Amino acid sequence: MDTLDTLRTRKKAATRQSLHEAALRLAMERGLDGVTVEDIADAVGVSRRTFSNYFTNKEDAILHADRERTGVLVSLVSRRPAEEKPWQALRTASRELYHGRAVPDREWVAQLRLLRRHPSLLAQQAGDQITLERDLAAVLVARGHDLDEPVARLMTATFLAAVRTASVLWLEDSAERSLPDVVDELLGRVSFG
Repeated sequence: MDTLDTLRTRKKAATRQSLHEAALRLAMERGLDGVTVEDIADAVGVSRRTFSNYFTNKEDAILHADRERTGVLVSLVSRRPAEEKPWQALRTASRELYHGRAVPDREWVAQLRLLRRHPSLLAQQAGDQITLERDLAAVLVARGHDLDEPVARLMTATFLAAVRTASVLWLEDSAERSLPDVVDELLGRVSFG
């Protein structure tokens, strides 16, 4: 039974990833307004109903990888040593997020550029950022350090703003610095005591 569940889980993850990749590719080729859910489903060879089992709309499919990364980030922060100060836990988790991953990821860069052009994607991403801020703050509060929720929310909002700013600077910079280096440098300029 476990093997069957594992195979199902892997197949579902592969279908979800294929839908995400098709949505992103088609949106880059045609523009977001030139892509329908049916186009995405057809590109993967699944039905519209199957698409709906995985995503609510095309924006949701496009943002899938970003949401996966944020889930990993929350998990990384929650696994940091309890004695580590909250800001350092966020900073170290952001380094770990990029460790062992190819950076820059062309798909991620394309997604960022696409996000900057389409209001419907920006609106969904803004909602995702609010959720991420709340989730990270809850993890920080649970870690202790006499951190209350308002300060934890301020800290995570500052952290996310620094990461977004570093990402934009990295995209606009023609230098050969890596994204993790730009993010870490900017986070190093902020201090929560």
